[in-house]
Amino acid sequence: MAEKTLFEKICDREIPTDIVHEDDLCVCFKDISPQAPVHFLVIPRKPVARVAEAENSDQALLGHLLLTASKVAKDQGFAENGFRLVINNGPDGGEAVPHLHVHLLAGRQLEWPPG
Repeated sequence: MAEKTLFEKICDREIPTDIVHEDDLCVCFKDISPQAPVHFLVIPRKPVARVAEAENSDQALLGHLLLTASKVAKDQGFAENGFRLVINNGPDGGEAVPHLHVHLLAGRQLEWPPG
């Protein structure tokens, strides 16, 4: 059996974190190294390494992650001013943990281009 990723351990409550939303498919929590005043991660409970490795059977899960990010933005009161969603894929894409996750960034004017 492969060793659990950091995010699998968070989902299993083996590592404490500041959870802002959870349901049967995903967990959303505050990033420990925020890149904006508001920086949450939305992660699937299912261990999908990255979006490029998602399968057709993951389509509903991928949609759920985005809808959850939108719900959290509304619930936390920053949806109206705007927010950014980022999904990193692989080392050149900035991926630090090999477990699919959506960054939800808000709380300031975000620059473009982002990288």
